[in-house]
Amino acid sequence: MKAMVLFSGGVDSTTCLGMAVDKYGAEEVLALSVSYGQKHQKEVEAARKIAAYYGVAWKQLDLSVIFADSNCSLLSGSTQEIPKETYAEQLQETNGSPVSTYVPFRNGLFLASAASMALSNGCEVIYYGAHSDDAAGNAYPDCSDAFNEAMNRAIYLGSGEQLRIEAPFVKWTKADVVKKGLELGVPYALTWSCYEGGEKPCGVCGTCRDRAAAFAANGVPDPALGGE
Repeated sequence: MKAMVLFSGGVDSTTCLGMAVDKYGAEEVLALSVSYGQKHQKEVEAARKIAAYYGVAWKQLDLSVIFADSNCSLLSGSTQEIPKETYAEQLQETNGSPVSTYVPFRNGLFLASAASMALSNGCEVIYYGAHSDDAAGNAYPDCSDAFNEAMNRAIYLGSGEQLRIEAPFVKWTKADVVKKGLELGVPYALTWSCYEGGEKPCGVCGTCRDRAAAFAANGVPDPALGGE
């Protein structure tokens, strides 16, 4: 294996997967999906289908026990409701602190765990889909450029300079991500982004709003909602 992709089954990580397959070939790519105690399994189901679509190896990792004490609104044990506002509106209420859907140091934990598995599988790079919209206003501090640089250095040094991380979208907007994915023919119809686990996306949570705006900015309907 050459590349591991941290793979949630959403727009950003699926675009990462498409880029990795385009660069290395499906036989050299390993997709890793992590369960962290989220309220539903829709994204894991999406990840399984997309991995099969690309013909890449797929592994799952369960880290839910680590987040058992968190009251993040994404988690199954949370007493909080998932906000139905844009991230900008949520940040006005948090006064600059991370939003309630921020899972404590999730990307740091995911990347550290992925590093061990990537080294064991002979990978030289880990892709993950952090982008600038998520980092804006400190909504998700573990999606920032500074965080990415620090984690990349830690993993590179800690792996004996065998492994690095690649966050190709860290300076991009989500609209930029979708543009790239459309160029690559990414199967967005198979992806799942919504924080709720209903039959259809709720359309009003932060990530649904972000996703809708990204497709609209590219002048195309969201394929997951029946658009072409």
